[in-house]
Amino acid sequence: MRRLTLTGLLLTAVFSQTAFPVGNGSSQVLAAATRFLDQFVGQQAAEGYEITYELGNLDSRLRLADCAGGPSVGFSGDPWRSMHPRLMISCEGDRPWKIFLASAVEIRGEAFIAARPLGRGDRLRKEMINRSQVVVNSVRRDAIKDLENLVGMEISRPISAGTVFTPDLVSAPDAVSRGDHVIITARTGNFSVKSRGKALGNGRVGEQVRIENLSSSRTVRARIVGPGHVEVVM
Repeated sequence: MRRLTLTGLLLTAVFSQTAFPVGNGSSQVLAAATRFLDQFVGQQAAEGYEITYELGNLDSRLRLADCAGGPSVGFSGDPWRSMHPRLMISCEGDRPWKIFLASAVEIRGEAFIAARPLGRGDRLRKEMINRSQVVVNSVRRDAIKDLENLVGMEISRPISAGTVFTPDLVSAPDAVSRGDHVIITARTGNFSVKSRGKALGNGRVGEQVRIENLSSSRTVRARIVGPGHVEVVM
């Protein structure tokens, strides 16, 4: 197995199916794969990530035709969602071939984590959130990178301290709750009129909820446009 860590190298390249002019036949495979991953390491280092990788061994019995110009290399899986993405290495030409090579890739970077255990329905505040170095691609879902996308959100299920925040762990809180008094805006064309109402259910922005108009006692379905505000289009 080959192991390499690079953190400060800045290279620019297109990684998907990039061709590298190295070696001949089977000897080209590991060289091309190594150069491909070195460039991936360099690009992500420029973005603040530290990457360690290992390449699998080739079967010593493998015999491949020489590849003029070198083989092409690309990830066959998403390295940001798996610590074991395979590399697809292929050669075009008169005697084309394609093989898959195992790899282990660890991507470390900063992410937001829970500062303490949190329960379902907890509303996130800044003091509940820490920023820490984590293995980003061990999370298997994109870590939330913007603090503004966390503060004020609700926890969807109980989590322990140190858990990386991902989109499936948080949801927008209800903008209207059953029994809340709300402002109803009724629109028709460019004309609108406002009245007061009472919510008969819970809902988030963009959802519809039943509202009792306190002036007419009529019940209407209205779309929630913000906390305490709903809209009816006539």
